[in-house]
Amino acid sequence: MAEPLQTARKQLDELRGTLTIAANAARLVPPMMGEKDSRNYLLLIQNSAEVRATGGIPGALAILHVEKGKIELTNQDSAGGIGVFDPALKVDPAQETIYSPRLGSYMQDVNLTPDFPTAAATARTMWQARHPGQTVDGVITLDPVALSMVLGATGPVDVSSAVPAGADIGSLPTKLTSGNLVKALLSDVYANIEEPKLQDAYFAEVAKKIFGEISSGKTSGEKLIAALGNGVQENRIKVWSSRNEEQNVLAKQRIGGAIAGSAVAPSAFGVYFNDGTGAKMDYYVKRKVQLVQQCTAGGYGKYTAHITLTNTAPADAATSLPKYVTGGGDYGVTPGHVATNVVAYGPVQARAQEARVNGKTAGFGSFVHADRPVGVVRVDLAPGQSTTVDIDFAKVVQTSPAVLDVTPTVQKSADVIVPTDLAKGCAATKP
Repeated sequence: MAEPLQTARKQLDELRGTLTIAANAARLVPPMMGEKDSRNYLLLIQNSAEVRATGGIPGALAILHVEKGKIELTNQDSAGGIGVFDPALKVDPAQETIYSPRLGSYMQDVNLTPDFPTAAATARTMWQARHPGQTVDGVITLDPVALSMVLGATGPVDVSSAVPAGADIGSLPTKLTSGNLVKALLSDVYANIEEPKLQDAYFAEVAKKIFGEISSGKTSGEKLIAALGNGVQENRIKVWSSRNEEQNVLAKQRIGGAIAGSAVAPSAFGVYFNDGTGAKMDYYVKRKVQLVQQCTAGGYGKYTAHITLTNTAPADAATSLPKYVTGGGDYGVTPGHVATNVVAYGPVQARAQEARVNGKTAGFGSFVHADRPVGVVRVDLAPGQSTTVDIDFAKVVQTSPAVLDVTPTVQKSADVIVPTDLAKGCAATKP
């Protein structure tokens, strides 16, 4: 009887979750789509070639103006254009301790933290400071893989208008499809365009054309919802609202991207990546992340976050790839190498116990964010090199199954997240 009951309970929980999401969507979508008053949303397009905890550096920025369901992309800017904030904006001290004052200094670094409400609120403040008189009602972020999912629903878009007359863009495609968009935005654009401003223009035109297709009404609503749903499920699309009544609902959902609160499972773990190269080498990094349940100790659970990173860049990356991609050693990283700050979160009130790199005990940064233990390890990968990082979490109170959240990258999530395993000789902990 136990197994059928467990199956039934799981199905009921899934149904309850689905109904809750549907009810919340019915409540949020009309006002957030400008049913009664128009809205302006800051759009952050994350560039996964330079990884950040929520996905990638928010290089291309734009305002989405929404009124009575119609979407229009208006003002455009770039993280570089926003410039430096000195002194830095005030952010949560605990997060500043982990991620440095860069959180409040650069638009490029607002999402060093995996907590999207923090990143979004900071990005909004930065935008409004640089664009006086323009009110931002919320922040939406998505990455190139999410954009490719949308293109799978809308069909191809032509972005040739982003290229100035006479400009040489080599083999960079101007007709983007769900199949070529990711490579075009994260690799081809750097191989074919040296000027950063022209790169930003290309990114912005892609966003403009895709959102134009979404708002045109030509695409099947069913296909579009399915594509956006996949993006949310893989953590590639997140939304924050400046209006408390709406944000209170979003904060309880996966799309809200919070690392604390009711949207986060009691036995939640997280593994996030922040680039340390200062360039666009993360396109070449392959990752695998797995939770390993260790033997219980003193009635508490113990888990290891096991992470493997591989630099797949060519052996001659230092010379064969553009300096803009390798960084050229400007930040102390050997050209062709990839430096990454690996950040692991454990459940509330657990403890980050030990870290190992390639099986050997390693020093690590130990912090606390929202009562969750945080361990940080920095690794440097030469072309072709693989490195494993293990971070142990002890004193885990096991009241529910362990769940794992991971930074979305160029890879499919299913290729990155490996199912939880049980260490040899240990008995599974039953919540």
